Amino acid sequence: MLDLELSIARLVLDHSEIAPVLQRHRLDFCCRGHQTLEAACADRGLDPATVAAELVRAIAARAAGEAPTFDARAASTPRLVAHIVARHHEYLREALPFLQGLSAKVARVHGDHDPRLRTLDDAVQSLCQALPPHLAQEEEVLFPALTSPRPDAAVIGDELRTMFADHLAVGELIHTIRASSDDFSLPEWACNSYRTLFAELLALETDILTHVHLENHVLMPRFT
Repeated sequence: MLDLELSIARLVLDHSEIAPVLQRHRLDFCCRGHQTLEAACADRGLDPATVAAELVRAIAARAAGEAPTFDARAASTPRLVAHIVARHHEYLREALPFLQGLSAKVARVHGDHDPRLRTLDDAVQSLCQALPPHLAQEEEVLFPALTSPRPDAAVIGDELRTMFADHLAVGELIHTIRASSDDFSLPEWACNSYRTLFAELLALETDILTHVHLENHVLMPRFT
């Protein structure tokens, strides 16, 4: 059963299969994951009972299929860090250059027809510029500090605060991307580049939300 008194971040930790439902409703389980489902729904003007019913269906569907293959809470810190780098950092390093060029192309070709595509492109370009140094800082400073045999509490505290502030900024860009794309809705006249861009941006959003959730609600609480 779903305990609706828990934060939405905790609900996702208990039932990772509900993350796509929350994502679809723009319910932030990463940087604003401290909210209960009722409070998060109130902020978005959603009916908590309707969303909860969707979450329960997602949990039931998972129960009838395969179990998740990676339990982040049970993983050691070195194992969790290795998973984040291999699964999420490497994905971003591959995806961002492609998206940066594709977004610029779609805005250039179709921006006169739909000016929102220029707003979208501005956010995509900002995201593509902000994430690489963030990933490097984590890999070169934060993660080694977290996995050191003699952790330096002052360094860890500073780095975790920087990480969380970066996550908030990334979350705002993700929000702008989704809003300016009208929830990745495609017009009938959209060309293949336009369609590919929106499909890849949805995949990017999914990956970033999972990535940030692991760092904010599994990794960071081990050191705070």
